Amino acid sequence: MGSQGSKRTKTAPTPKREEALDITEGKQGLWGWLAGIVVLALIAIPLSASFAFATHPSTEQLFSGRLSEVGTGAYQAFWWIVTLFLVALPILVGYVVAKLSGRALAIAGGVVALFVIAIMVLGQMFIF
Repeated sequence: MGSQGSKRTKTAPTPKREEALDITEGKQGLWGWLAGIVVLALIAIPLSASFAFATHPSTEQLFSGRLSEVGTGAYQAFWWIVTLFLVALPILVGYVVAKLSGRALAIAGGVVALFVIAIMVLGQMFIF
């Protein structure tokens, strides 16, 4: 009866590799919320001002006659567009931070830059 049936090969246990703790794992949504809240805090005053300009047509007089050839409807439409874009900005930033890669973040940054340029151009057309 020898050692035929009880022969086992013992292997040395392989050492476990240490891995760094990734604190961002599964937290992209939280980073998106944080980025959106920060952006909302930064644009709170311009957002409230644009909403006030959009809802009170008498504020057209604040721009001291520069809007003499622009009607009340165009004035309100401009400020409503600005208000809607400002409301969408924190949502867009939060989504971009949460879901997109580095390359996509750069593309989204370019879109936001184009948005800012469009606001400047519209402002020049209607206000100055």
